[in-house]
Amino acid sequence: VKEEKKGGAGRAGERRRRRWEPCGARAAAAAMVVCVRAVVRVLVLQAAWALGGGQVRYSVPEEAKGGTVVGRLAQDLGLEAGEAEARRLRLVAQGRRASVEVSGASGALVVSSRLDREELCGKSAPCALRLEVLLERPLRVFHVEVEVTDINDNAPLFPAATKNLSIPELITMPGSRFPLEGASDADIGANAQLSYTLSPSEHFALDLQRSEEHLESLFLVLTKGLDRESLAEHRLVLTATDGGRPALTGTVELLVSVLDANDNAPQFNQSVYKVRLPEDSVEGTLVAHVGATDPDEGINHEFSFSVVSLVPAAKRDVFSIDPMSGEIRLRDTLDFEEVRFYELQIEAQDKGTPPLSGHCKVVLEVLDVNDNAPEVWVTSLSVPVPEDASVGTVVALLSVSDRDSGANGRVRCAVWPPAPFGLVATFAGSYSLVLREALDRERVSEYEVEVRAEDGGAPPLRASRGLRVPVSDVNDNAPAFAQAVYTVLARENNAAGAELARLWARDPDEAGNGRVSYSVAEGGAGAGSGSGAGWRPASSYVSVDAESGRLWALRPLDYEELQVLQFEVRAVDAGEPPLCGNATVQLFVVDENDNAPALLPPAGGGPGPWAAGEASASVVAKIRAVDADSGYNAWLRYELWEPRGKGPFRVGLYSGEVSTARALEEADGPRQRLLIVVRDHGEPSRSATATLSVSLVEGAEAALSAAAAGGAAATNVWLVVAICAVSSLFLLAVVLYAGAEGGAAAAAAATNVCEVGSWSYSQRQSRSLCVADGAGKSDLMVFSPNCPPPPGPAAENASAEKGPSLSPYSSGTVGCPFFFILFLLLVFCFPMAFHGMLVIEMMCLWK
Repeated sequence: VKEEKKGGAGRAGERRRRRWEPCGARAAAAAMVVCVRAVVRVLVLQAAWALGGGQVRYSVPEEAKGGTVVGRLAQDLGLEAGEAEARRLRLVAQGRRASVEVSGASGALVVSSRLDREELCGKSAPCALRLEVLLERPLRVFHVEVEVTDINDNAPLFPAATKNLSIPELITMPGSRFPLEGASDADIGANAQLSYTLSPSEHFALDLQRSEEHLESLFLVLTKGLDRESLAEHRLVLTATDGGRPALTGTVELLVSVLDANDNAPQFNQSVYKVRLPEDSVEGTLVAHVGATDPDEGINHEFSFSVVSLVPAAKRDVFSIDPMSGEIRLRDTLDFEEVRFYELQIEAQDKGTPPLSGHCKVVLEVLDVNDNAPEVWVTSLSVPVPEDASVGTVVALLSVSDRDSGANGRVRCAVWPPAPFGLVATFAGSYSLVLREALDRERVSEYEVEVRAEDGGAPPLRASRGLRVPVSDVNDNAPAFAQAVYTVLARENNAAGAELARLWARDPDEAGNGRVSYSVAEGGAGAGSGSGAGWRPASSYVSVDAESGRLWALRPLDYEELQVLQFEVRAVDAGEPPLCGNATVQLFVVDENDNAPALLPPAGGGPGPWAAGEASASVVAKIRAVDADSGYNAWLRYELWEPRGKGPFRVGLYSGEVSTARALEEADGPRQRLLIVVRDHGEPSRSATATLSVSLVEGAEAALSAAAAGGAAATNVWLVVAICAVSSLFLLAVVLYAGAEGGAAAAAAATNVCEVGSWSYSQRQSRSLCVADGAGKSDLMVFSPNCPPPPGPAAENASAEKGPSLSPYSSGTVGCPFFFILFLLLVFCFPMAFHGMLVIEMMCLWK
């Protein structure tokens, strides 16, 4: 720093010398010099920082005034002007007042309050304030050590202003030594190096002794025998002078009284007793047992023990001595971290007149035990931690210390749980809590971290510090729908604005990153979806609420126009950048019965006029109709509405074929008007009406035999009678055969039954009959249903519709008698009927 200041002064002079140089050369030279010096400065600072172990050291005298600059911290850390305030250069306290602070504007380390070295460190030397300096963006920690140097601000101080001594005359020989309690100086070093002087006396002198433990013992030495008669009392002044500049002094008055008689003082067994005790010794522990003897007899032989002085003097109440036995015991606890050595001056004084005394010294060394648990301090905590923070990110700075020494003061640290955070040692007693693994807020949103410290004592002592580390969210999860494909059913003709479905996408992020908005992304319906022409986007049919995900219909849906609408719904979160998810919606329109049947024009112009007398069950016309609906709503049935009753025509229930129900007669009239109703199966059903006009004309045979119409009619009557007779004989033969065979034949032959609509038939019950009516002939299939058909024209129409689909074949085992009887009937009955018919025809022609 001094070199830097000298360099700064040199640069100022150099700038003054270059003031008259040309502007261009001077600017270029100045820029080069500044660049070179900046590089050199950075390199020197980095080298000094590396050699110093990353620690800046300053010194400041105690009692420095507030505002005194201790050191230019920002400059020594390599910061530019204004950077210290921008990056929040500051100190971190560690449990006690530092008395220094960082000036925000200049970045200098200045004195903030009174610095008293004796208050801060006592007799410890050197007295150093170990500080931690934080610098943000990026977060860095620097260690600063400020040594508070001692000044001679404390004068030597004796325990008392006056010290009384009693020395017997005559028997006290020259060379006798009397211990004195020395002065103490709160300063250290040279300022605490005391020298003693005694006021001039021909009888006394001073003797200062220093032990191996660097403890001083001060004695008053008798140099010449005393004579009480000549001088009964000696007043001496003992002066203590420290080594400061200027030196400070302290005095005590020694009042020496000369006594008579008792010429043997008690003598201790040892002049020095050395004792070692662990600091965890309890009250009442025996420190030492001193002993003394006195060769005198009687009362001069009796003596008592007492502690006349103790170093340090402030701990006088720690020890007690039994005046009779000389046992020294603890009255208070010991603390190695506070005082490591004690020196007690013990006096044994007899009861003679005057009393004589002997002296010894007890030196107590306090042994360290592991009685201090480690201490963990959190100096800085940067929370919350974003979940995308990189591995190695510093989360917190910690300081760990242990007041014990040696192995008892060596501390090991660990973090629990061991993941995702770890500890990195940055300096002696300093650690950084860093990120070791990637975070996921959706899995763990907050960590309870415990930093555990354990010393090396036996048994070890432990301490811990809990940290709460919340994890802040980043947008790393896209919204996800519960289903990839949604199937929605909607009835046609729904009201505009009706809710069709509710979609929901989950985003595990929080706040804006997890707030989802919905929209219709793509999709639509074209000409292939219905009867409508052209392609229409899905957004013209439906809309989705951006917040709730409710799917609304924008207009009524028409099944005949649109059967299926497939589109995508997109869910987008509010993160930065936003993430999205898609789901496919298949909207199926459910048909409603909203279309009546529509009649189609007849194909080929119809069958034309119908001849009277033609055979029944012939198709006259076919009514064709379609329904734009689908399913049940488009399933049509046909009903003959007029004329009602037993008219000559009937209509197929589902085919729409109009056929004759019987042979037409002249009584039916020349024209027939049929009113046919076409209905669908919807709820409620819809219908359409068709009117069919049928014109009746005479056939070719009727024109040729017009003159003999009456005879033909009679002939037809006889022909019908003949056919009925033959049929009766045939039925009688069948009944007789059935009675003869009984139930055995019925059980032997299996019967197959086929259900068609409401009809069923048995293959064994089918039979063929031949009926002649004039010139027209038709083969009829007669069958018996298993259950009676419902009454009315619908049943008739149904029988007409289902009849052609029934099989005319029969199966079963027929016996020989049955065939024999049938053979006789065919041989005899049918020829007779045929001949009868010929006779009747001839008679008619003759007439």
